[in-house]
Amino acid sequence: MSVRQSLLAILDQGPCYGYQLRAEFDRRTGSTWPLNVGQIYNTLDRLERDGLVEKGDVDEQGHVYWQITDAGSADVRAWLAAPVERAQGTRDELAIKLAVAATLPGVDLAAVIQAQRHASLRQLQELNRAKYAGTNPDGPEELAWSLVVDSMIFAAEAEARWLDHTEARLAQHPHRAMGLELSTQTPKRGRPAKALQAEDAR
Repeated sequence: MSVRQSLLAILDQGPCYGYQLRAEFDRRTGSTWPLNVGQIYNTLDRLERDGLVEKGDVDEQGHVYWQITDAGSADVRAWLAAPVERAQGTRDELAIKLAVAATLPGVDLAAVIQAQRHASLRQLQELNRAKYAGTNPDGPEELAWSLVVDSMIFAAEAEARWLDHTEARLAQHPHRAMGLELSTQTPKRGRPAKALQAEDAR
């Protein structure tokens, strides 16, 4: 999620002060990713440094209004036109946890998967309940919020399917053959273990 670009896009509608920006971000995302005010102002400082926003008027309460520059508006247009690039390598905590757990002798992997499945299904139920709790299903705020919730529901459903797939794959392997002992090779600095194994095989 790009907080930077999202705040810039909101400012493209008109000048806002910090707390107002946070409220506008929450309105558009259903408070799914709450931001603290410090994060807002740090982002605004960086946007100002990059020439994308500038300080404008100050109201009678002392609120400093930030306004977008021409360069900032161009940045928003470019952001909206470009697809979101997904990272190539996975840093998904659950995938890494199960991959490591699958190689540890004595770990009850079925229990690890079962605990995660219960948590994933509980989250899915909560998301589905939240989806239908809105009061104005045709309003723009409700639509924006439901798009975010739908994305989270699809992700939770995909996680549940992946857990089923993982459990089925692991059932094909005898547990005693899955543990990896610590390697006795000392890897050279800065070189992955696979490269070393390929060298040794030559």
